[in-house]
Amino acid sequence: MVEQAIILAGGLGTRLRSVVEECPKSMALINEKPFLEYLLDYLISQKIQKFILSVGYKSAFIESHFGASYKGTKIVYVYEDTPLGTGGAVKKALEYVDADCTLVTNGDTLFLVDLVQFFQVHQKTKASISLALKSMKDFDRYGTVKISEEGKVVAFQEKQYQKEGFINGGMYLFNKNVFDAFVMEEKFSLEKDFFEKYLQDLALCAWVSDPYFLDIGIPEDYQKAQSEFVKFPVFGAKK
Repeated sequence: MVEQAIILAGGLGTRLRSVVEECPKSMALINEKPFLEYLLDYLISQKIQKFILSVGYKSAFIESHFGASYKGTKIVYVYEDTPLGTGGAVKKALEYVDADCTLVTNGDTLFLVDLVQFFQVHQKTKASISLALKSMKDFDRYGTVKISEEGKVVAFQEKQYQKEGFINGGMYLFNKNVFDAFVMEEKFSLEKDFFEKYLQDLALCAWVSDPYFLDIGIPEDYQKAQSEFVKFPVFGAKK
């Protein structure tokens, strides 16, 4: 079972400035509680026992709120003195992982996948990285991921209108040593400079899961979170 999680929580939240005060995107308030609390609550329910928070922009908001632990679960902070991109942030945070495999997730996205099943698929396929994908219809906000019948990632497509397809849910399982065979710049994009560039060299597999998904990165979805998060038992709603 995967027991540690890297959370990319250094986002600027520029698209939310019209509705959120200047704080890291992951700290945007959903019903008077920071989004990051919802994410940590879900991950604790999935038996995560250690959080590695990759922080940068106004990191004091996060550290002063959570401190060294949250509900008894240890928190380690990894600081970006200058923005490292998603890839650089993950690569640096992996230095603080003391397990063979770790979860990596975006700090502004809630994707309620079953981590036990996700980890089982990761082990079965012997992947170096596994992506959790979400099936979606009539969308243009996200790029799409093409997979083979065996679940291997074969292509990434740019954002454009799609009648239906699989989107990257921003949740991954990473083997700790995955970057060892590659020479990477300090700053790089996980998606463009690593996944896409080295697709033929990576054992990159996908698992399609269809639970609740929401990225709060735009005002419309941020407002949607206010009414939708209260429905889930993991956040205290009655079954």
